[in-house]
Amino acid sequence: MKQSARERLLAAADELFYAEGVQTVGVDRIIEHAGVAKASLYNIFGGKEQLIRAYLDGRHAGTTDRLVRAIQSTHDPRERVLAVFDAQGEFFTEPDFHGCAFVTASAEAKPSSSIEEAADGFRAWIRNMFTQLVREAGVSNPEELAVQLQLLYDGAGLAARMDRSPAAAAAARAAAAALLDSVIPARRRKSPARRKVAAVA
Repeated sequence: MKQSARERLLAAADELFYAEGVQTVGVDRIIEHAGVAKASLYNIFGGKEQLIRAYLDGRHAGTTDRLVRAIQSTHDPRERVLAVFDAQGEFFTEPDFHGCAFVTASAEAKPSSSIEEAADGFRAWIRNMFTQLVREAGVSNPEELAVQLQLLYDGAGLAARMDRSPAAAAAARAAAAALLDSVIPARRRKSPARRKVAAVA
């Protein structure tokens, strides 16, 4: 099906902003890449900053969808946390990986802009996700552990970009596993299969 002008503008923005930066890429390049009239961009989005915000909202939705699907692939509380790092590792191996879109965009943003607001919203979602997951795992202080896990998540993304190595995800996952095993009660770490074997023995 033929894409609408909005869809083409968002696709062009996603490709160019992510690869080159939100301030480096001008409006003229976006509309040329999208193959639409300049007036279409302003009629649909109002201006470049609103287009950047829509681009970041799309990145937010894509990332959260990927993480939620990974989390829902298992029912084990510990593995649900580690699944986040597995999903992150898959993202690192994509050929067009250029790091975290929110880190790049917020580095160029003005204070209190809609770009900074989008980045803050994304980070809050990640922290809340970790908080909920470790709370379900039976951790006594989920907020503190969530901050630590988010540091690992952020650090993995930065290392994967700067070192150009997806191995950062595996290192972050191992560190997260060690953290979890230090705070999750041993009885909660046993899988149903292992508990059954222990009961039979």
